[in-house]
Amino acid sequence: METIKVSSEYFSVKDTLLCGQFFRFKSYQNGYLVFAEDKCAYCYEDGDFSYIICQNDNKDFFTNFFDLSRDYSLIYNAAIGENVEILSKAANCGKGIRILNQNSIEALITFIVSQNNNIPRIKGIIERLCSGLGEKKSFLGEEYFAFPTLEKMAAQDISFYQSIGLGYRAAYVKSIAERLTKDLDLAKLDKLQTEQLKKELVKLYGVGEKVANCVLLFGFHRSDSFPVDTWIEKVYAQDFGGKIKNRIKITEWFLQRFKENSGYFQQYLFHYKRIKEKNN
Repeated sequence: METIKVSSEYFSVKDTLLCGQFFRFKSYQNGYLVFAEDKCAYCYEDGDFSYIICQNDNKDFFTNFFDLSRDYSLIYNAAIGENVEILSKAANCGKGIRILNQNSIEALITFIVSQNNNIPRIKGIIERLCSGLGEKKSFLGEEYFAFPTLEKMAAQDISFYQSIGLGYRAAYVKSIAERLTKDLDLAKLDKLQTEQLKKELVKLYGVGEKVANCVLLFGFHRSDSFPVDTWIEKVYAQDFGGKIKNRIKITEWFLQRFKENSGYFQQYLFHYKRIKEKNN
């Protein structure tokens, strides 16, 4: 086992996992087991530090996965420097949020599953997808399943995807898995500029504006992207006094305002608005 020890000032395990960017984790002892690709880590907070316990060959993987090499004090200070009340409050509330470096394929499939869905159902569907098609593994005496390979996913009949609760999304996942095994390499798309990459993503069956923006931010770490959902619509209308109703236009408005920090600020704002309303 190896341990990664990080100051909790700019890394909250809980806030990073619960802010809506990732769904493959579960409560365990004093923290969470986190599943990424075919790997697992135990993450928890204790006092002024966050700890990531991982297998011997996974330390570098999870250092990258949790984006630990990036100086988030610069992002936090940039948010405060905007002198926008709601953004300052959001940055202080979500100071420990980091944008994960997720596998682009896993992020794409995950956010297809997330369409018109709630978090418990999303987590359940992904867990059934992994247990049905992924390789069985174990860590700290806990059994888990790797995210399935594209080949395994493409080989399944659509009835499998329907059986795990995907509903109309079953056709999307089946189609995308087939496409990614035949003639589309997401790794090569990463070389494209963000706007061109988005145009390629929305060509995929079932990928609309919101899913594409989520995949850009959470699967390719493009911070010049800004997903808009119901919570962000509320932020825009209630806290920025916005009048635009079209989500594409709202995304453009935020991108023009916050530029390369847009994705980071989006997570601050999304997390804060959701926490605030749920606590009221």
